[in-house]
Amino acid sequence: MTPPDDTPNPHAATPESAPMPERRVDALPSASRPAVEQTLERLAHELLQDRRSDRRWRVFFRLAWLGLVAMIVWVLFSQRGHTSAPQGPHTALVEVKGEIAADTEASAEQLIAGLKNAFEDVGAKGVVIRINSPGGSPVQAGIVNDEIRRLKALHKKKVYAVVDEMCASAAYYIAVSADEIYVDKASLVGSIGVLMDGFGFAGTMDKLGVERRLLTAGENKGMLDPFSPQNERHKAYAQAMIDQIHRQFIQVVKAGRGDRLKETRETFSGLFWNGEEAVRLGLADHLGTLDTVARDVIQAEEVIDYTPKENVAEKLARRFGASVGEGMMKAAGSVVRLR
Repeated sequence: MTPPDDTPNPHAATPESAPMPERRVDALPSASRPAVEQTLERLAHELLQDRRSDRRWRVFFRLAWLGLVAMIVWVLFSQRGHTSAPQGPHTALVEVKGEIAADTEASAEQLIAGLKNAFEDVGAKGVVIRINSPGGSPVQAGIVNDEIRRLKALHKKKVYAVVDEMCASAAYYIAVSADEIYVDKASLVGSIGVLMDGFGFAGTMDKLGVERRLLTAGENKGMLDPFSPQNERHKAYAQAMIDQIHRQFIQVVKAGRGDRLKETRETFSGLFWNGEEAVRLGLADHLGTLDTVARDVIQAEEVIDYTPKENVAEKLARRFGASVGEGMMKAAGSVVRLR
């Protein structure tokens, strides 16, 4: 008996009911799966971290902008005033610093606001105007001088000018409204004169071959134009005008100083002197400082500053406006100054 042959017959038909096993193309070896999963987890973690970081930065910048806006609002609406609340008898202080002009911290508007507050405070036993200025506008100085004299008469309080480094021209115009003037022995005092400055470019333009084309309505409208030849008639007119302002200045000084002034040929020539010499010439009364005047003269040692303080927004706006205004004035021509 022949044993059965177990060798498979290659030509034997495969039953249709027996399906062939399918092989997944994307299947990976079991050994590589942990590495892929770790990579995906790491990428997902990093993406999550990036999104969290971006969200934190967005929150930070939003808070920063909110803080900036809040600061600007606070600056814009913060009140101006003297630095300390007055408490009891004290010496009231108003500072005159820098150039005296309409668009500066030493404008008549600023100074008068502080002076009014100082005089109206019943606790202020005397008012000190501390000055450190080279001068400036005769108009602004005249307004302040007039107001100081009015406030003195109204409130029956004495005013003392105390000079730091310099009190010249328009600054001295203000100082003579005080009852007494105190200086340091090295302070610069005086310069009682008027100037009008400018430039002449006519010759330079001729050398460069530049033609000046100026149209005016009114024969004097182009007076003192820096790009035109100087007109002697216009020059004489301008000289007469500043001579008149000089006489006004002299009258104010004489009225303020009275018999204390020891007038010489040089007193109103525009010269200036140190504090020691100014006392000798009667331009000032004594050597002294803010502290000595408050303690020994007014006898109210506590000093309260009534000078109006500009906030940041106002200061930036003023400086921007001053720059524009200065450029316009330079373009327009000369400006009269007490300096």
